[in-house]
Amino acid sequence: MDNTTNEVQVDGEDLFCIGCGAQIQTTDQTAPGYTPKSALEKGLASGELYCQRCFRLRHYNEIVPVGLTDDDFLRLLTQIQDANALIVYVVDIFDFNGSIIPGLHRFVGDNPVLLVGNKEDLLPQSLKRSKLRDWLRQRANEQGLRPVDVALLSAKTNHSVDQFLQKVDKYRGDRDVYIVGVTNVGKSTLINQIIRQNTGARDVITTSRFPGTTLDKIEIPLGDDHVLVDTPGIIHQSQMAHFLTGKDLKIVAPQKQIKPKVYQLNDQQTIFLAGVARFDYVSGPKHGFTIFVENNLPLHRTKLANADEFYDKHVGDLLTPPNSADNDLPPLTRHEFKITEKSDLVFEGLGWITVPAGTVVAGYAPAGVGVVVRKAMI
Repeated sequence: MDNTTNEVQVDGEDLFCIGCGAQIQTTDQTAPGYTPKSALEKGLASGELYCQRCFRLRHYNEIVPVGLTDDDFLRLLTQIQDANALIVYVVDIFDFNGSIIPGLHRFVGDNPVLLVGNKEDLLPQSLKRSKLRDWLRQRANEQGLRPVDVALLSAKTNHSVDQFLQKVDKYRGDRDVYIVGVTNVGKSTLINQIIRQNTGARDVITTSRFPGTTLDKIEIPLGDDHVLVDTPGIIHQSQMAHFLTGKDLKIVAPQKQIKPKVYQLNDQQTIFLAGVARFDYVSGPKHGFTIFVENNLPLHRTKLANADEFYDKHVGDLLTPPNSADNDLPPLTRHEFKITEKSDLVFEGLGWITVPAGTVVAGYAPAGVGVVVRKAMI
């Protein structure tokens, strides 16, 4: 065993974490792939070698920060340009705007793109899936992508993964398959389902609610001299997940099918989405506003004139999350919009509110979290 440098080798072969793909090393605790020597020996003996970061994620759901920058992730993504591959672009249907990889069309080159909408199980059954596919395709077109097809599935529940794999076989031809996506869209969960269906092994790749779980590309043989490649999740800094603790994420991130809530509002009324976001109905006639967020996220209505004082008084107790004990949430920032057609006001990583035409509304989210308006999904 040679570890005179950072990396570890066995019989001249480099070792890689099977959870995140980082090269194993035993010297720098702050760098990707760090593994204590005692854990390295156990991992080699068992045949399941995980870095310390993945071990803690798997057993304690504890994130260990590492020194990778956004540029590091993008540098890995640029390898796609030189590949001959079917690009499987995974987005979180519930957080589509937070799922976008800016400029992805520049990375894919001439490779075909299969767009995959994950977490389909979170949306109401009343939404026609054919309409949802069309909506996703239109949003992809706006980003300069022309997907060959759109697949809907739930990696968590294994719903429609079989149909997705049929599409992969249909479109990949004599190519490898590269799976790409931003952090937290369920990419590694999907790949674990693929591995399980092909080998029976469960939860090989590290999955977590935390951004940036996969640190280097992971190659999985497809059985015909081609490979399925799991690329690192591109870190999207405007996602809510970057600003919340793991405990708060459990409350904010939807776990089951969303039950939309409708509020009849007069103008000059405010709704707080726990303490992490705020919606103001600034002007317009009385209207119904439909809110799509995690079912257990507390919602509180008040008068716009009292809203600032209400927030200052109750954030961390009545308005929680964030929890007052560990609240380092950035201040809420205001974004105002004049709505000319039925639209969704989106809080990236949290959900959205469907608003009618002919209104002026404002959305507040922690500084750095995206608040945007898009064509209504439903």
